[in-house]
Amino acid sequence: MNWLILAIAPGVAISAYIIFKDQYNREPRRHLIISFLLGMLSVLPALGMEIAAAFFPSIFPAFFKTTTGIAINAYFFVALPEEMCKFLMLLWYAYRKREFDEPFDGIVYAVMVGMGFATVENIAYVSQNGLMTGIMRMFLAVPAHASFAIIMGYFMGKARFSVQKERFLLFFGVFWAIVFHGSYDFFLFLQESHRTSTDNASLLMFFGAMVSLVTGIILSKKAIKEHLKISALQNINQYHVEDNQSIT
Repeated sequence: MNWLILAIAPGVAISAYIIFKDQYNREPRRHLIISFLLGMLSVLPALGMEIAAAFFPSIFPAFFKTTTGIAINAYFFVALPEEMCKFLMLLWYAYRKREFDEPFDGIVYAVMVGMGFATVENIAYVSQNGLMTGIMRMFLAVPAHASFAIIMGYFMGKARFSVQKERFLLFFGVFWAIVFHGSYDFFLFLQESHRTSTDNASLLMFFGAMVSLVTGIILSKKAIKEHLKISALQNINQYHVEDNQSIT
């Protein structure tokens, strides 16, 4: 039971943090819960695509042990299906909701979907590998998924209120989520392939993954800050409108 709590807690904690940040016009609880559950369900199609993609490494094992092969695996066979499935769930359910009425809502809903996905993934890893894996993922993999979600949600929040650039911004949301996800996985996969190396290659590759993670977190904090400023301005403007209407 301890391992299950450890596996679930990080995703729930990050979700709660983002919900708390949404202080001006919070989303209905049912939308948040459904988005989280859809994120959990998005694991299934993503897993199906990853299993199908595993056909290629089984046919060309030597190539997929090269740096190029590892990069293809990280970006196209892991990051692409996972982020695309999260994106489609977000686009299908939350994106057109009437309650999606400010750019920060893109981050809120994207994090709900992303943390639903990360929670299922976390349960699978921790149940197989134990508590130490859960502790490591609490500080690495789950925050990484959160940063991918925030980056995607940042662009989706902008797209929702931009008619001319909507498709462009939606594409960039998925694109940058895949780039950061793929970069993080790429260095970890490289590290795994050099685990028996006697030099410092493995350590350098882990450092590369950490650079990707930290960069994603820094950009995520900036994205949150920017959209919260917009929310604050919208709230002030709405207050003045309502105040003027009450006077007249």
